[in-house]
Amino acid sequence: MHTVDTFMAEITNLRVHIAPVGYEIDRIVLPAKKMRADRVILLVHENPSEDKATKFYQKISEQLEKLNIEVNVEYHNRTALFQIIKSVKKLIEQESGNIISINLASGSKVQAIGCMMASMMFNDNDNVKPFYVEAKEYIGFSGKPMSKGIKDIEYIPTYEIQKPEERLVKALKIIVDSGGRISKKEMAKKALEQKLIVVNAENQSQATFASLDKNIISSLENHWEFVKVDKIGRTRWIEITEEGKYAAEFLI
Repeated sequence: MHTVDTFMAEITNLRVHIAPVGYEIDRIVLPAKKMRADRVILLVHENPSEDKATKFYQKISEQLEKLNIEVNVEYHNRTALFQIIKSVKKLIEQESGNIISINLASGSKVQAIGCMMASMMFNDNDNVKPFYVEAKEYIGFSGKPMSKGIKDIEYIPTYEIQKPEERLVKALKIIVDSGGRISKKEMAKKALEQKLIVVNAENQSQATFASLDKNIISSLENHWEFVKVDKIGRTRWIEITEEGKYAAEFLI
């Protein structure tokens, strides 16, 4: 049987912080304490031998655990913008029922950009709030944390960055999984199988290609510029573009 306290804990949204680990300690720990975080997810570089910031992870974890704050780790490539966006997107989806605060001050510039972009693209539930922490004192990196204390915490307003609708992302995945190039005939077959298009017509073959063009290819090619269509002989080929490859890194 649930007690009242247990029941309330289950229905209460957790306060979750997402924080890249850079050369900072206070700018992660003190906001988590002040904002009463229940959980902090640390973004840690996937290859510790290449990252001078790795040694700060243990100190941050120890201090958070002393505050009875749960600590989780998400490994990522801290130098690759699209991989950072993908990691944060995954965490936003994972914590969709909670209140998510994303720390823009604790990591590198590319991490801050990736975190902000993810906040603007994937805040579907309006539960994601990026924030910036102004340090009380800036020391400069000499093997020690770059700052000490915190002066102020400021939430950053988010403005929606448009992203493709789900069926276009699924269509893009079909192309990626096919090696980045697929015939229009095969694409139509897979789109029907995954119910990305629905055709109810007597001339099903013609209607299928028309629906594929109108609902999938036209948007991917003309609006998003994620694919291009070429005709070689009698076959039309759908091929992913460079823009499509970049987008696939964090959308899929």
